[in-house]
Amino acid sequence: MITDEPTPTEVSSAEPQDLKPKRPSQRAPEGIRTFTVCRQKDETGVSGEGIIIEGCRFATGHTVIHWLTPAPRGSIAFFDNFDDFIKIHVSSHPTNGTIITYDDGEQTIYGIDGSVQQNEAPSLSDEKKYGGE
Repeated sequence: MITDEPTPTEVSSAEPQDLKPKRPSQRAPEGIRTFTVCRQKDETGVSGEGIIIEGCRFATGHTVIHWLTPAPRGSIAFFDNFDDFIKIHVSSHPTNGTIITYDDGEQTIYGIDGSVQQNEAPSLSDEKKYGGE
């Protein structure tokens, strides 16, 4: 019997592991990384101390930040790459003692002495050991 109905397409797996977002290998090898920016000091007196920015860095390098000051809304800024954001808002204010913390726990600490320290994200076994999720 001949029908005009389209043939069904292959059904993909509905297993939870198969549904998790995956990083494409060529176009977006890094995926999206979210982060916060904490300033230990505020040399200009404009943005304040503590967590002042939340942001995300796309696989292409494009970076979007949301200033959390002034309350309640702040503002949003776009950068062609993460390095431009660092040059404008971190490196240009070396005495602020800026800490960038990524969603996986990795941190970059910009010391008031100009030093830059990279702390890797804690491993899953470390999180369990210290009461994390």
